[in-house]
Amino acid sequence: MNTTVDPAVTVGAWLHGVVRDADPAALAAVPGMDGGPVRAVRSAGLVAVVSAAPLTEYGEEALRRNLEDLAWLERAARAHHAVVDALSRSGAVVPARLATVHHDDTRVAAMLAERRAELTGALDRLTGRGEWGVKGYVVPGALPRTEAPADASGAGAAYLRRRRAQLTARDEGQRIAAEAAAAVHAALTGYAAAGRRHSPQDRRLSGAPTAMVLNGAYLVDVGAVDGFAALVWELADRHPEIRLELTGPWPAYSFVADGPEEPAHTVREPAW
Repeated sequence: MNTTVDPAVTVGAWLHGVVRDADPAALAAVPGMDGGPVRAVRSAGLVAVVSAAPLTEYGEEALRRNLEDLAWLERAARAHHAVVDALSRSGAVVPARLATVHHDDTRVAAMLAERRAELTGALDRLTGRGEWGVKGYVVPGALPRTEAPADASGAGAAYLRRRRAQLTARDEGQRIAAEAAAAVHAALTGYAAAGRRHSPQDRRLSGAPTAMVLNGAYLVDVGAVDGFAALVWELADRHPEIRLELTGPWPAYSFVADGPEEPAHTVREPAW
């Protein structure tokens, strides 16, 4: 959050993203955070797209409170993403992090000048490419099963053996699913211009009935999308122990800053 306490200023500038150019007429049709149209701030050969952000709601103290409110956060995230998505349909965009609020347009212009080389490099890297998501979920029916020994003696002993067999099968299934997810990610990253592996989503967020073992993002050339999709479905056939889901294209949120990939996480069922 880039806000400065100044009682004379009541409206800041919420930064949505940076592009090379923007059509004012197109921007006029895109609602910003306050419901009014977004606008362009031009500097150093770049364009920052911002919307008015009343500091009573988007100032530093107000944001600190509001970011703890999940309903408010969801509304803000949707409004922010809608602008970034609209910009991405016209070309490369470097999306801003959620809740990046500058004091005024002058500060936004200064940011463009200070970060010109970094932002220009990012736009060059993203031009002609889109982000695609591939999620992988455990398929319980495809996991190996271990049968209880046939010579079980006694109900209690038989139950314990069945329980151990179930736990062994579950752990083995999780291992196989994790290995499949790693193989899928490696193949897709090799095909794409870049790939990142994010932490699996909680089932309460994903809405899936089984655990997520792959949450990958891939930067794909526009001309290679059909081949990328075909590879996803080929990998799905090759690894029936996980169900793959392809989504996109998205603005390249995962590729706007270089950094280490998040580690793959071992899934433990039931996790919640």
